[in-house]
Amino acid sequence: MNAVLSKWGLVPLRIAVGVIFLMHGSQKVFVFGIGGTAEILQWLGIPFPTFFAGVVMATEFFGGLAILFGIFARWAGVFLAIDMTVAIFVARIRGGFFTPNGFEFELVLLGASLTIAAIGTGAVSLDRLLSRPK
Repeated sequence: MNAVLSKWGLVPLRIAVGVIFLMHGSQKVFVFGIGGTAEILQWLGIPFPTFFAGVVMATEFFGGLAILFGIFARWAGVFLAIDMTVAIFVARIRGGFFTPNGFEFELVLLGASLTIAAIGTGAVSLDRLLSRPK
């Protein structure tokens, strides 16, 4: 039983975190676009807002996919952790801890991203499948 839980234990975390980042990235890509995302970043005081809009859009969209499917997820976890750290300190810290204006949601995503960056995706992932000896 412990071996089964160990093998599948990260899958629910990966699904939840991957879908959340994929949806937020999709919203930025398909709804806000580069201009709308850059406008938000400019309002927050981020330098080079158009450049960083592209970075954030790609990080959240492709990072979400990477974590969801478990491929290159450690790298995605690192970049998404940076994304959430910036979000907390630039956009949310003044709103206090609690949602809707606080940083609790971003803090959970930061912790989950760091966990995936540190320990990987687990046994049920494309990384593991592709690394098996043939």
